[in-house]
Amino acid sequence: MTDFDGRWDWTRRRLLAGATAFGATSLTLGAALAQEQQQPRRKRTQAAAKPKVVDPTADDPNLPPRGNYVIRNAYVMSMEKGIGDIPDGHVHVRNGEIVAVDEKVDAGGATVIDGRGMVVLPGFVETHWHMWNSLLRGMSGEKPDSGYFRTTAVLGAQFTPDDIYQGTRLATVEAINSGITFIHDWAHNVRSPDFARADLRALKEAGIRGRFSYGPMQGHDLKQTIDLADLEKLKNDWAQYSNSGLLALGMAWRGQGGNQPANAVPETVWRAEFEAAQRLGLPVSVHSSGSKSAVGQIAGLDKAGMLKGVQVIHAVYATPEEIQALKAAGATISVAPTSELRIGFGLPPVGAFLDAEIPVGLSVDTVELVGNADMFGIMKTVQGIESGRAENEFKIPARRVLELATIEGARSMGIDDKVGSLKPGKRADLTMVNTRMANLGVFGHPAVMMVTAAEAGNVDTVMVDGRILKKGGKLTHLNVDKIVQEANDANSALRKRAKWW
Repeated sequence: MTDFDGRWDWTRRRLLAGATAFGATSLTLGAALAQEQQQPRRKRTQAAAKPKVVDPTADDPNLPPRGNYVIRNAYVMSMEKGIGDIPDGHVHVRNGEIVAVDEKVDAGGATVIDGRGMVVLPGFVETHWHMWNSLLRGMSGEKPDSGYFRTTAVLGAQFTPDDIYQGTRLATVEAINSGITFIHDWAHNVRSPDFARADLRALKEAGIRGRFSYGPMQGHDLKQTIDLADLEKLKNDWAQYSNSGLLALGMAWRGQGGNQPANAVPETVWRAEFEAAQRLGLPVSVHSSGSKSAVGQIAGLDKAGMLKGVQVIHAVYATPEEIQALKAAGATISVAPTSELRIGFGLPPVGAFLDAEIPVGLSVDTVELVGNADMFGIMKTVQGIESGRAENEFKIPARRVLELATIEGARSMGIDDKVGSLKPGKRADLTMVNTRMANLGVFGHPAVMMVTAAEAGNVDTVMVDGRILKKGGKLTHLNVDKIVQEANDANSALRKRAKWW
């Protein structure tokens, strides 16, 4: 038995023993939140009687407050080299920052969160998601005339700004609920400035961390650039949308046409869009080489000198030469194994990307096609693909897969200095997984359990920037029932306008 095995066997007993004791603290978290939120509520009531100027750069006052918390006696998976796993660990968070991660932590005055029976992880980093079309969940795929691309195009053309808001808001609920603390909102249905602002309003209200990538609307004229003037205005006014730095701006670039040759974009257009992003200092991401019909697109980007620092999405059919070009250009990859399998594009060569030391992140892509935003399911799919391709059970270890969902994903988005691991000085984005449930009730190797056995329903607590957005399996600040009902109403009205079954 290794030293790790011995430590884990001891901790497993602690986890099981903690099943009945979890939640027994001198000051419960629920009580602490109630106490901390009382004063802000009184302030808002008083403010109603005496109007005041609202600072557009301020945090949303409806978000839970940042607190001073210490998680005690949990199995901590820091995903940080030099810290590693701490079987009976403690995490101290204050004012949105991780203060300490260790076997013992002095956190006098902090509200105690009992971590017995819990695994504490960095929050999951999602790297590419068409969040707006969560309003179209399950509407694609049974017949050729209702496939993903046609459904998205036809119904996307009927969207209003409120539909964008409803779809994105629903997506944020699912993200937080499943332990995702960072999202890359690849907004490819921006039909006017009002659409972009509606999307951003949903992100801000959720309190999630992320990047909003401004993209072309469905059915956008291939010979016309996106609204570059609005993009520049958005960049110049970004302080009022950033939610105090939680949100960043990027470009959802069409490149040479994405995964469909019929969508080929003239060079004058894609060059103008790319150069605008460079001028504004915005990160660029692009669908490329995702299908058999899009083979060679990465080489085309490289030849055009437009691969440096770009995030390439899918890249299912990247050749060995293109993989080396990606590495040389300092590009990153986002793979969406669940959607790539579902739509029949193929198997992303994750192992080849990792062998080339290219940063790789995991993508929900679209719940319209794949059904849900469960990062645990995405991790399991990645491992299964690599094992099946190699005919080798041990091709990619569970811990390496878990890195793709956390620190590696953060690296691929250029945010690993802030999040992706539990390390003093980083922002407090974390997830607590409840091991007391049937699917985790007999707990084996921690990384294996997180990748192969855990699911979104095991997520007990989610913290973003020190704010507790989920506790005890329930969101703390969003009315899920109301959001779901309003999304359903919006979907019904949308289908009626579009005359869609």
